[in-house]
Amino acid sequence: MMRKILFYLIFIFVIQKAGASNLSLDKQRKAFLEAQISIDKGGSPLSFNRKDVLSGYPLYPYIQYQWLVKHLDQTKQIKRFLRYYRDTRYTGLLRYKWQIYLAKHKNWAEYIAQYQKTNNTRLQCYYYRAKYNLGTKTQALIGAKKLWVIGKSQPSECNPIFKVLLGSKYLTRDMLWQRFDSAVTKGNFSVAKYVKGLMAKKDRKVAQLWLKVHSNPTLITNKKFLKYKQAQTGLIFAHGIERLAKKNLNKAISLWDKRNKEFTINSSTRRRVAQRLAMSLAYNHDDKAYDRLTALIKPADKAKEWRVRAALKMQNWPAVAESISALSKEFKKKEKWRYWLARASENNNKPKVANFIYSNLAEERSFYGYLSAEKLNKEYQLSNNPIQVAPEMFTRFKHKKPFLVVAELIAINKPKEAERQWWFAIRKLDKKQILMAAKYAEELNWKQVAIFTLAKAKYWDDVAVRFPLAYKTQVQKNAKQQDLNPALIFGLIRRESAFNRNAYSPVGARGLMQIMPKTGKQIARELKEKWAGKIELFNPATNLKYGAYYYKKLLNQFNGHYALAAAAYNAGPHRVKRWLPDKHKMAADIWIETIPFNETRAYVSAVLTYALIYQKQLKKNLLTMKDFMKDVLPK
Repeated sequence: MMRKILFYLIFIFVIQKAGASNLSLDKQRKAFLEAQISIDKGGSPLSFNRKDVLSGYPLYPYIQYQWLVKHLDQTKQIKRFLRYYRDTRYTGLLRYKWQIYLAKHKNWAEYIAQYQKTNNTRLQCYYYRAKYNLGTKTQALIGAKKLWVIGKSQPSECNPIFKVLLGSKYLTRDMLWQRFDSAVTKGNFSVAKYVKGLMAKKDRKVAQLWLKVHSNPTLITNKKFLKYKQAQTGLIFAHGIERLAKKNLNKAISLWDKRNKEFTINSSTRRRVAQRLAMSLAYNHDDKAYDRLTALIKPADKAKEWRVRAALKMQNWPAVAESISALSKEFKKKEKWRYWLARASENNNKPKVANFIYSNLAEERSFYGYLSAEKLNKEYQLSNNPIQVAPEMFTRFKHKKPFLVVAELIAINKPKEAERQWWFAIRKLDKKQILMAAKYAEELNWKQVAIFTLAKAKYWDDVAVRFPLAYKTQVQKNAKQQDLNPALIFGLIRRESAFNRNAYSPVGARGLMQIMPKTGKQIARELKEKWAGKIELFNPATNLKYGAYYYKKLLNQFNGHYALAAAAYNAGPHRVKRWLPDKHKMAADIWIETIPFNETRAYVSAVLTYALIYQKQLKKNLLTMKDFMKDVLPK
């Protein structure tokens, strides 16, 4: 105990010394870091009654937060912090941790006082438990109902209020079926089986039938199997059709067409199943897709778009024009569908309409703009309009408290914390301030952050910020080694990681060009290099070398077709081979538009467009849309 008191007194001395009026920033940083060490060892950074101790330092709230989260019993100090620093990022973080602490200690009155509306299920369950324990039982159980019917396991903190709910009059048969249906649809069988156990005996038989159909959808082909006449039978049949379609689409469609009218199925479910079957045909490039998509009742926007693509696949240009006319006004305005209306007009002997649309689109710096410019033999537009900020205004902006915190976190080598602070700092800025923030991020050499910040302002015309030439020397070196245009590598980097060397995808891809470890290991083997492990993929030199090599390999595999190689880089060469036309060659723009994966379709058009933009940046216009749009040959 004496040792701890001695440590605390020494620490306070250090902090008080640092709080002198002429305190330098370096000394403040040193004091801050010493305070962190003290907290990690169980000490206290300062007396909360003193305002002169590091009070002018940007990370002063941060150090208090770090101590308070280790001392959540300090109600008075926490409330003071929440009041004084309500505009900082750490207020929300502290409030969350404190609420969890209050709930665990069953301090329900204080929990209710501190509760703020949230989408966090854990906090919501604690809230309803607090309401129930404080006497507002009806309101608590009605609220808990909304959380219970969701078809997935909820946090254990919900169990006490759910237990009360299950023993109350608020648990209904409809609620049980609602949660069961949701759980089965989401594939949460443990939840579905649990809910089945709560049902009456008659309903349990139907629920068991539903689970059997989910596991083996071919059971619905037996007319005797669906003998129960409950309201759920039609839903079971519809669910079985959707499951069967994943294994045997044609069989599912045939069975749906023959038998769906035998069952009581609500209109929304009928529309959903019909649309999924039609969309599946379109994804599989089946010629029957167009007719089924056309026959849909109240189709969703995505189904209307796929009707256009189905017509494109058949190169039925009158049908393309008709399908575009069926799109909503909002969708018709999109560059994509304006371009395809021009293509349809061109092929439907309406050259004036086509040229008018092409002329307007050719002014855009975009995939469809560059395709249109190529049609008219016009120069691709860069439309560069850099952000203009007065120096004195920019200086004032950088000295705003939230951004001083960012700068200090960078200075003490806490880049992840700095980036979290950044997104907190810009969340309430107006467009003009966000543009200044983007320029500041560029100044900090945060390429990805600058790009994404600019996107928040929906400002697309500062080309230097949106398309930086980072790692230029290394990119050009690897491009030369692989006999590639460096603009292609820049285009891939821009789409893959936006120049974040530490980028890490949910599936495990790493680095600037988002190389998967398995792919990296294979490339190392082919290059006869020692595989240094997946951590090496965060090394820009290695990542760029491997990424350039891999794209060149794909380019060779697909006979020099840039669009196919880009699609393979994103979705894998095995899928691209599957997407190739069966018998006849296909125009590349049609092939790209009919790629069944939304992500890959957007990826290919982006990479090719970015490459042309980077060519202009590099002042070497060697590639054109004609090079990218060579016909796609059949398998």
